[in-house]
Amino acid sequence: MPTKKSSSAARARAQVLAQWRGVDYTPLEIARATPARLPSDILPGLMKDLRLDARQAEAELVKVWNSLIDPVVTAHAQPANLHKGTLFVKVDSSVWLDEIVRYRRKEILERLQHSFGKSVVQKISFRIG
Repeated sequence: MPTKKSSSAARARAQVLAQWRGVDYTPLEIARATPARLPSDILPGLMKDLRLDARQAEAELVKVWNSLIDPVVTAHAQPANLHKGTLFVKVDSSVWLDEIVRYRRKEILERLQHSFGKSVVQKISFRIG
């Protein structure tokens, strides 16, 4: 069992070595001392951190958007993300924002709800961006 004196001596030794080397290898040595883990233990957390499920859903949304919506509209408006049932769409100008919100919002929403379901796309928020 390491004593307080030996652990402080080890830290002092590591500090002197780091100064002599010009590089502190302590984090690397700690990483090497950490036991290896199975990929099956790491992947679920990694998938969650990278939000791959959400990104795949957003990619599918863009694909459906481009196939269902009028090409004239898709040239000026593209979905940015979907959050809690609200689809956020970036529009390239205030003129197109006005056109879409006034005349095409209902049609776009109905088409997307028909494809994805009313629980997935509940409303659309258009923004200039």
